[in-house]
Amino acid sequence: MTSEATINRSYSLPKEQIPPTVVEEINEHERSELTQKIKLQLEQRNALIVAHYYTEPDLQVLADSTGGYVSDSLDMARFGNESHADTLIVCGVKFMGETAKILNPEKRILMPELNANCSLDLGCPVDEFSNFCDAHPERIVVVYANTSAAVKARADWMVTSGSAVDVIQYLVNKGKKIIWAPDKYLGDYVQKKTGADMLIWQGACIVHEEFKGKELRTLRKNHPDAKVLVHPESPGSVIAQADLVSSTTGIINAVIEMDAMKFIVATDTGIFHKMKEAAPDKIFIEAPTAGKSATCISCAHCPWMAMNSLRKLSRVLDTGDNEVFVETNIAQRARNSIERLLIFTAKKPANKLAGDA
Repeated sequence: MTSEATINRSYSLPKEQIPPTVVEEINEHERSELTQKIKLQLEQRNALIVAHYYTEPDLQVLADSTGGYVSDSLDMARFGNESHADTLIVCGVKFMGETAKILNPEKRILMPELNANCSLDLGCPVDEFSNFCDAHPERIVVVYANTSAAVKARADWMVTSGSAVDVIQYLVNKGKKIIWAPDKYLGDYVQKKTGADMLIWQGACIVHEEFKGKELRTLRKNHPDAKVLVHPESPGSVIAQADLVSSTTGIINAVIEMDAMKFIVATDTGIFHKMKEAAPDKIFIEAPTAGKSATCISCAHCPWMAMNSLRKLSRVLDTGDNEVFVETNIAQRARNSIERLLIFTAKKPANKLAGDA
């Protein structure tokens, strides 16, 4: 049952708020020098790198080779919480640094670039979102990980792309009505899977929104033996053609587990590094972002993720700049919504979920 499909307006970002996608060029000599320097800096600071799958391969390789971690946003923060490092360098975007700080308040959290943001985060301003929530007090507020600490603090639950369907189904089974934010495509996907009564905030990821259903159909005809792997932040016309709809981790696992040699992939191309590591003998093809109405603002690579680089990483280790802070009252409330998910995904019995709403 669905009472309303959307709220009042779309939250697409103006083009002037979206930076160009610029990947910092670096030669082999400088790459080698910076890598050795950073390894020494990490030891001196008792620091570890946690990097997202969408960052540049240089950063992912360095994280893996120095005892750090490459994963999705929640697992990045979870790893940091379990590590003995005093300092975590979060290579990703702003909300990831905030989540790491919320779950690791005693640790120092640094980022190579504090201006690295996210269109979903920017498209869900906390004041407007809070007003909307206040207008529907009978509903449980569920927000995606790609939101600010302040928005998480306003929520009852935080979810990830991999956990969203299970959490919403759990709430549906308890008779709950939902406010969902911020990704409209993921929200629509979850709603169709669960039949939930959801009010869906109209935000979108500028990377995934660019994938084109019509052009994907043409590409599939040219590669009939390819399996199509799609992140659920993508438009419905793309999701409808998927052999698998899953999170970043699920997509990487699929290339190992699926009986196919060729894959068309609809998510940020930063993930190709880990996919090639996982299945070096397989072929990966970018899902199309070109075609009618194409804007190619991001061309399947997040411009904010591209702001992370070896040079910036070394600089913050030198200076201690770009530290992430979250106001204590916001952090405490945001932690409640995050920990509710952590408890849920740890497969605790449903009737023992702490603070269940």
